[in-house]
Amino acid sequence: MQYFCSLEEVVKAYLPAKQVKLIKEAYFFAKKAHEGQFRSSGEPYVTHPVAVANILADMRLDYETIIAALLHDTIEDTAITFQDISNKFGEHVAILVEGVSKLDKLKFRSRQEAQAENFRKMVLAMTEDVRVILIKLADRTHNMRTIGSLRPDKRRRIAKETLEIYAPLAHRLGIHHIKTELEILGFTAMHPNRAKVIEKVIDSARGTRKELIQRILSEIKARLKDAKIDAVVEGLEKNIYAIYQKMQQGQQKFQSIMDIYIFRIIVKDIDSCYRVLGLIHNLYKPRPNHFQDFIAIPKVNGYQSIHTSLIGPHGTPVEVQIRTEDMDQMAEMGVAAHWIYNERDELNNTTAQIKVQRWMDSLLELQHSVGNSYEFIENVKSDLFPKEIYVFTPKGRIVELPEGATAVDLAYAVHSDIGYHCIGAQVDRKSYPLSKPLSSGQTVEIITSPKGRPNIGWLDFVMSAKAKTRIKQAIKTLKHDDAIILGKKLLNLALTDKGGIDAIPKEKIDRFVALTLFPSFDDVLAEIGVGNVMSQFVAKGLENNQLSVHLSEQDKIVVITGTEDISVIFSKCCHPIPDDPIIGHITPEIKGLTVHHEACHNIVGYQNQPLKYIPLKWSSDISQSFIAEIWIDILNNQGTLSHILSILNFEKTHVHWLNIEEKEGKVYTIILQIEVKNNIELNGLIHKIALQQDVVSVKRNINQKY
Repeated sequence: MQYFCSLEEVVKAYLPAKQVKLIKEAYFFAKKAHEGQFRSSGEPYVTHPVAVANILADMRLDYETIIAALLHDTIEDTAITFQDISNKFGEHVAILVEGVSKLDKLKFRSRQEAQAENFRKMVLAMTEDVRVILIKLADRTHNMRTIGSLRPDKRRRIAKETLEIYAPLAHRLGIHHIKTELEILGFTAMHPNRAKVIEKVIDSARGTRKELIQRILSEIKARLKDAKIDAVVEGLEKNIYAIYQKMQQGQQKFQSIMDIYIFRIIVKDIDSCYRVLGLIHNLYKPRPNHFQDFIAIPKVNGYQSIHTSLIGPHGTPVEVQIRTEDMDQMAEMGVAAHWIYNERDELNNTTAQIKVQRWMDSLLELQHSVGNSYEFIENVKSDLFPKEIYVFTPKGRIVELPEGATAVDLAYAVHSDIGYHCIGAQVDRKSYPLSKPLSSGQTVEIITSPKGRPNIGWLDFVMSAKAKTRIKQAIKTLKHDDAIILGKKLLNLALTDKGGIDAIPKEKIDRFVALTLFPSFDDVLAEIGVGNVMSQFVAKGLENNQLSVHLSEQDKIVVITGTEDISVIFSKCCHPIPDDPIIGHITPEIKGLTVHHEACHNIVGYQNQPLKYIPLKWSSDISQSFIAEIWIDILNNQGTLSHILSILNFEKTHVHWLNIEEKEGKVYTIILQIEVKNNIELNGLIHKIALQQDVVSVKRNINQKY
């Protein structure tokens, strides 16, 4: 009973006697369940769930959460079942306890995957009831407080996990005091020596600049008193982990105590916040580009405050935060503030509550999209960290995005279909590259087209987890669809004598698919398209209703139109263009059809490997441009290169790539990759360049090393 006294004292202060009695019953239930179990420190195990419950009681959470905290390890570590808890304390409590369970009985291929899977289950439980994560955070907080009894390697592993996952989670939910404690405990456990050095510097700075701090506090209080503004002014030290992070980024130097000190002003209402801001800026000179208004545009976790930085006495930098009492409570307690003020209806729809619920909904959506647990945890970790930008849609809606996000991120944030069909963007009514990061305050319009499709290159610059996941999904689908189209084209050619695929009875196709064990005929066509199966094998199999390795006579030719998209690749080693003699190379490694010039050195002897090559020819009505490579030997005289480029400019020829290499003496080789429509256009350009003074020779490169 001695372990329960402190908890009983706290819950009595805010819960009715009937609920306190239930909590007491839960304590005895947990004590009996954990009897004979001890922690690494040697204490009875029940001290841990009581400590977790105490942390949550200090946050004034409801009685179900306190009971679930007392029982949170019973399902995992004892003979108690979900049904036992449900029968005794109700289904809500049982669901909370089950949600917090660590799932140690599951088997994983690696420790990394096990951690990812546990985290995934935890977050999914959170999407149903946020109290699960509050209990988990309290559980981790107490474990970090008592981490000293563990082995050094285990301490470092748990501390790293705390800093990477649990502290950011607490931040995202707006629970500042838990986030701060987890950061300090995690940093101290992971880097004890670094923590000691920073603490020593803080102690030294604190002692030497005490008078300056008091002077700033007095001047701020006096200015507010003169203006008759009722306010609380306090000075707060930054935590050692926050200081360490700034040092890592090269932003922090201990030039003065002000580098580790923040002044916070708490007032009654929003109007007073802005009045105080004006008074402070009048008292001390504000520093340019050091002002943030999180009241007008709150952070993603619901945090609201005005931040400003000023030049104080003797040129000392002074950081000031201005907020209301409600904002201060929300900053400390975040989503947990809902239970503190559960009698006030207006807080049921607070900014923090709405934003947290939105985030949890997005996690649930993300979980259904990703392929495995590790991908899920990596995506969620990228979403946990609090750096955001805020942009406007043309209708004035504010959209929060991670720092470095692009117009593609915005498109997917607004709606997945807009991201899918995005073809361009306008920022502040001017054209804007899709790959260029956006900045806060910009108005962004997404341009869409029914023919628009995601580009695999977008993955190189998008920042949000949702955009990455959706793009990967779309590319996978497009590749599959393109592979089916190409496979159908190849199989139709192999079946020309039989009238093509449409002439094959459905019964024959179904029997053949059953032999292959593929789910559908489309999957067979996709395998042909990516090169895993030769079309001739399938044609023979359909003809004989068996899987065959014999080839039919190959006298058919695939027509290349230039619009085949993902499954047809134009080789970069020889840069084939329309009117060139071409051959198609199919391999499983490349996952599609690669088009080569027949003279390309990389396919020498292709006639001896008919299984890997497909005869190709160009369509007669190709309108798109292709890249060709030309080598120009020139004398190194002034103006020669500019004359060549002016010809290309006059002919409206786009230069894709350019390189210059010294050959011998005064001769240099210009290597140009240019866009042309066909051989006729290319030969015309080569002829015009060859006529220029100081040009020694011009030739097209099909496949040479340089």
